[in-house]
Amino acid sequence: MIFETATIGVEGNTVHIDDIVETQNHFRAIDYVIEHAKDPLTEVIIKELHRILKTGTTDSVKDWFAVGDYKRLPNEVGGRETTLPENVAKEMKSLLRAYNSNSSHTFEDIVDYHVRFERIHPFQDGNGRVGRLIMLKECLAHDVVPFVITDDMKSFYYRGLSKWDKENGYLLDTCLTAQDQFKATLDYFRIAYGDK
Repeated sequence: MIFETATIGVEGNTVHIDDIVETQNHFRAIDYVIEHAKDPLTEVIIKELHRILKTGTTDSVKDWFAVGDYKRLPNEVGGRETTLPENVAKEMKSLLRAYNSNSSHTFEDIVDYHVRFERIHPFQDGNGRVGRLIMLKECLAHDVVPFVITDDMKSFYYRGLSKWDKENGYLLDTCLTAQDQFKATLDYFRIAYGDK
């Protein structure tokens, strides 16, 4: 179902229809990640996550917006230029080839892949969400305790992405803090996990 740009007023708050659609889609994407957690990471999986997230949104009806496919127009993130559209496919293949050359990955490997993915910024929109879903998938695939970057961590997360080359500890510490919070939830519900 495609909605036009619309908002709903709920007791003095404005809710954008796209926010509702993308929230629903995000739950579908998490289901997809769980179903494919042990599959090798491929362009097909990455593009499918984008397709799931953006289907039914106002973006999906724009001629220039490619749902489930790589961007058609240049974009930037945090004032930093990203890979040009004509180079995205080549850069993604190269990134995946390098990443998949190892059969197992550590927490640090997964975060490093995420930084490189975000720098390519392969989609017109939704790159952060797709990137964080990929991290979830890869944590599950490699028996690493997953983590969720909550709203209160976003400024630290963005700083960590921008400072990665000079000081990767900012992002690693943010992700480890998020992982510790997730472990606390697992502990509360008495769900066992490994030490990764």
